[in-house]
Amino acid sequence: MQYLDLIITYSIFVFATSGTPGPNNIMVAASGANFGVRATLPHVFGIRIGLVVMMVLVGLGLGEMFRIYPSIHQVMRYIGIGFMLYLSYRIAVTKRSNPDEVGRNKPISFLYASLFQWVNPKAWITLISAIVTFIPADGDKLTIMAIMAIMIVVHFIVGFPATLAWALFGREIGRLLKSDRAFVIFNYFMAGLLILTIFTLFL
Repeated sequence: MQYLDLIITYSIFVFATSGTPGPNNIMVAASGANFGVRATLPHVFGIRIGLVVMMVLVGLGLGEMFRIYPSIHQVMRYIGIGFMLYLSYRIAVTKRSNPDEVGRNKPISFLYASLFQWVNPKAWITLISAIVTFIPADGDKLTIMAIMAIMIVVHFIVGFPATLAWALFGREIGRLLKSDRAFVIFNYFMAGLLILTIFTLFL
């Protein structure tokens, strides 16, 4: 099969990058613990769809635009820091999901999760690395389109369950947290981890 090597190697790449701790997975785990897996699904889908849209646009040359105009990327970098600090705050103040308080505490929406990818530094590092590694610079247009199509399919098939696993992980932790105080401590811990990623990815 012509593209079998691509499918295997890119599957490993996606599994490794999607399954390791990062801003997305920290937030998904926190959401799974506080709201459950079903309520977190829009967040998970938003991440995967947002990344696929970014992949297509980067493949079409958006990454080159950032190389030519680095100031745009720098602005997005600072937006990303601010947004991640805001999301850390949201995690920290989230209260345990209660049927009597429907609407007061909500998980991150599909749109929110999709848009977050544009200021998520790990997403940019991962996607640009994937484009540079797996798409040949001298490939013809048809070959590049075929490779991009395979990468998009693999990205969703492998990446979705990897991200969903973090929601399941969070849900199981949530079941172990019996008191409201334990939930508060957990949420502050997850918020702290998200802030820590700012230092590891930006500074």
